[in-house]
Amino acid sequence: MDETARNGDGAALLGAESRLAASASDGVPKLAVSGLSYEVGSDGGRHTILDDVSFEVPGGRFFTILGPSGSGKSTLLRCIDRLLEPTAGSVLLDGEPAARMAVQTLRQRVGMVFQTAALFDGTVLDNVLYGPRLRREQLGGEAAGELLERVGLPREFAAKAVAELSGGEAQRVSLARALANRPEVLLLDEPTASLDPTASAQVERLLVRLAAETELTFVFVTHNLEQARRVGDRGLLLVGGRVIEQGPLSEILADPETDVMRLFIAGRLTGDTLSPATEPAS
Repeated sequence: MDETARNGDGAALLGAESRLAASASDGVPKLAVSGLSYEVGSDGGRHTILDDVSFEVPGGRFFTILGPSGSGKSTLLRCIDRLLEPTAGSVLLDGEPAARMAVQTLRQRVGMVFQTAALFDGTVLDNVLYGPRLRREQLGGEAAGELLERVGLPREFAAKAVAELSGGEAQRVSLARALANRPEVLLLDEPTASLDPTASAQVERLLVRLAAETELTFVFVTHNLEQARRVGDRGLLLVGGRVIEQGPLSEILADPETDVMRLFIAGRLTGDTLSPATEPAS
């Protein structure tokens, strides 16, 4: 292990620069999902949640997964981070199969922030230090303070009890805890959906700033079309567990190729399944 990272140097907190550089130089996407499917139920009644999902995310990009409620967006993130095991298909991180990685290694390299902050009892510092302690790494108080400042919280919050946090503050602590692992990819499952408009705007601006200041790769789930326009550069529309369209958001939102995308943009897309008349374009 790099001694700088072990000692908790703030400059290394968003680490993995060597992997990022290697991925960019050899043309391998940071994240590649290929033919991913996920089914639940028994042979007598199988239900498909994700159906043959494929996409690639270059390193350092902000990739947005759009879709109505029930379309499989959260399930997709959980399959990427192996909180769920896909029924078929593959997830590659820098060309390496995620299925062959130790789960702890994968979740260090691919962090996740949920819709509702899932914090442990105790203090803010306890939560920020959780990942490094799990790997027997030492993250100093100075580095932890820098992480809190990076997500827009004062250093003094380290001693604050989690029970005293507002929704927006708790979500920022969740983000700081994810960053403490020095991830290469951050999966964000509608991180502003449960927040009030002010807190939501603050977290959104924070994410945009982090994307501009770091080489992190973001995969951001939302059903909010305007939010996607503000934060993302590339993305896809997921409906009924299937990819409908994908590409630069400025293009697929301005000039959609499918009726499904047009209905979604118009706010008239309902349900989580596709009818024969609204199949993805071939």
